[in-house]
Amino acid sequence: MRNIGVILAGGNGSRFGGNLPKQFIKVAGKTIIEHTLDVFQKCESIDEVAIVINPSFTNEIETIVNNNQYNKVKKILLGGKERSDSSLAAINAYQDEENADEIKLIFHDAVRPFINRTIINEVIDSLSTCNAVDVAIKATDTIIEVCDKDKIVNVPNRDQLRQGQTPQAFRLKTIKKAYKKALTDPFFKATDDCGIVLKYLPEESITVVEGSAENIKITYDLDMFIADKLFQLKNQEFKTSDFKPKNFDQIKNKCIVIFGGSYGIGKDIYNICKEAGAQVFSFSRSENKVNVKIVEDVKKSLDEVYQTTGKINYIINTAAILNKEALVNVDQETAEEIIAVNFLGMVNVAKESFKYLKDTQGHLLLFTSSSYTRGRASYSLYSSTKAAAVNFTQAISEEWKNFGIRVNCINPERTRTPMRVKNFGNEPVNSLLKSEDVAKISIQTLLSDLTGQVVYIKK
Repeated sequence: MRNIGVILAGGNGSRFGGNLPKQFIKVAGKTIIEHTLDVFQKCESIDEVAIVINPSFTNEIETIVNNNQYNKVKKILLGGKERSDSSLAAINAYQDEENADEIKLIFHDAVRPFINRTIINEVIDSLSTCNAVDVAIKATDTIIEVCDKDKIVNVPNRDQLRQGQTPQAFRLKTIKKAYKKALTDPFFKATDDCGIVLKYLPEESITVVEGSAENIKITYDLDMFIADKLFQLKNQEFKTSDFKPKNFDQIKNKCIVIFGGSYGIGKDIYNICKEAGAQVFSFSRSENKVNVKIVEDVKKSLDEVYQTTGKINYIINTAAILNKEALVNVDQETAEEIIAVNFLGMVNVAKESFKYLKDTQGHLLLFTSSSYTRGRASYSLYSSTKAAAVNFTQAISEEWKNFGIRVNCINPERTRTPMRVKNFGNEPVNSLLKSEDVAKISIQTLLSDLTGQVVYIKK
């Protein structure tokens, strides 16, 4: 069996405006099609990718594939005027290959960048028991049917309606057969591949896989605005039950530097990595008078470690100040200290880390808070600096991608740490994450291929 992702990018962007097709518009640091290709490239069940492109933009897509080293992309095909022409281009490209009957084609819109690997895997799994699969979500709005004069003629039962998405997937022999029949129909017109199977192969049943409300298609200006916000809030979610320690032996002999490692999550990361056989170094104001707001402190600390070990693989910054207080009651010195440690400290650690992580193609791990999504009363400085941590992570992960450096940001639910106890007192223990659990998933993130992600940890 070969599972081939077919990325449909043949549109000219006429509904979006401008000369550049919407799939080449940048959002969150990348073109829309790059976000989509990233998912298919990393999806373990996808064996190969083919891109169907408007002939006028072949050079642009070739550049994107080469720059991102998308090694799963084996074919760049030319689409036509209609959406069905693009699907046919993929069908024709694979129909004569050896064992073509065993090929599965997974068609996906290039401008649906929020598709996830879970949906792709479920679609492919479904093809083991059927020949055609669609992805859809329940309709949330009432759908009305109107006549030519804009008069309602029918209000279908919403419980029976779904909003179609992509991917749509087929065994190659099935979609090939459907198109062969369709092309003999002088009135053939279709914008949906499952619709073609439904009409011309009525004997085939089409399985529906649950999609996602986030799996939007970017078509209009408003969609771009929504996409930008979705990328800003995008999380890679882990539950503490997802923790998998089997790869922790990879930490052995790695060099890890932790800023803010004297207590809480940083201390737990230190202890776990030390026990796993890593060379771990911790710096903080309380244990060795290192303050991340002072760039010379950060520079000197990293240089000392490098002189000792000759390498630095992972750098972690957990240093932060939380001061639960209304802004008007915060004195100027405290306000400047919070901003300096939480924001400038993060910048200092990142800038000084670059040359070391470039050498090892290492990983920078930062920390945000669940308060980053919306500013909260009495947390104005903390919330805003933690929002900055997310934007900063997303930005430099793009800047450093070509150097092989990964940058991610941990976003734990409420966690029992000394800093939290100081501000909130004793809370029910079972309502909080354990800092050791956050530390374990933080290390798991270090060992992953993720970059530019906000890693959300929940109980």
